[in-house]
Amino acid sequence: MTWFDQLLGHRKKELISADKALAGRSEAVPVADRHVVNGHPISGPFDPRYSAVILAGGCFWGVEEIFWQVPGVYSTAVGYAGGFTPNPSYDEVCSARTGHTESVLVVFDPAVIDLEGILTIFWETHDPTQGMRQGNDVGTQYRSAIYTFDDADAAVARASAERFAGVVHAAGIGEVTTEVKPLAQAGSGRFYYAEDYHQQYLAKNPHGYRCHSATGLKYPA
Repeated sequence: MTWFDQLLGHRKKELISADKALAGRSEAVPVADRHVVNGHPISGPFDPRYSAVILAGGCFWGVEEIFWQVPGVYSTAVGYAGGFTPNPSYDEVCSARTGHTESVLVVFDPAVIDLEGILTIFWETHDPTQGMRQGNDVGTQYRSAIYTFDDADAAVARASAERFAGVVHAAGIGEVTTEVKPLAQAGSGRFYYAEDYHQQYLAKNPHGYRCHSATGLKYPA
């Protein structure tokens, strides 16, 4: 790694402030209406019997693939959240100048799997102790985060984070750095859909890139 790469990597690990973020655009990027795997809609409004949460745990291709296979998950979509730039492009997010992290919208049926069940999978399939990176993927776009759609779910998510933090602490591998808050309090307060080629990417490209740096620890029963 050259000194330039080291410098760039350092800068990509620093969260940008709202006043320095890229301006973005007013128009949303076009995406397909339906999920490639299950045929369900990937954008709302969804049936009120379903719940939703936004999860960030590294490269969103692999995170989405994990969750579309979970019984009770109705739909998934990849996008950007937690930052300031409206309707960013993937290249803009990669520049670390939007504040967004690669995120996955998970829409699920709480009669089949509840939020804590969703979060159990989340904690066990990535490493929430790595700060602004996940494995070899370095930058603010790879930070771990949970964004909820109401305060009640945020409370569940915070309690879940505290429980897993206890497991992490006992294992002596660091501290949980996951950002947990209602989406309305995260950056611009929006989830922006990623470009269509990113949606269900690993269904379209089954030999594509997967990055999971799981700790190997189990969420406490």
